[in-house]
Amino acid sequence: MSEVILKQIFNQLEVLEIFELHQLDSAIQKYLAQKQATTQQAKFHQALLTSGLVKQINHRSYNQLTERQLIQVQGKPVSETIIEERR
Repeated sequence: MSEVILKQIFNQLEVLEIFELHQLDSAIQKYLAQKQATTQQAKFHQALLTSGLVKQINHRSYNQLTERQLIQVQGKPVSETIIEERR
């Protein structure tokens, strides 16, 4: 980060209220924890690759999740039908 941007951020801190500073602190702590976890995971994956235990790391794709839509069922509720069939 350039020194100019860092100085601007420090100057803006002077005008924030206490509760805003607490919100900022909370956001920074969450960001740091996430960044640290990501870094640790990357180091772990690299160690697995280097040691030869794995040949590649497959990353999960969350884009495949689709929105589920409810359907209308005629007659009695499906839960009742399931209970009746189990008896």
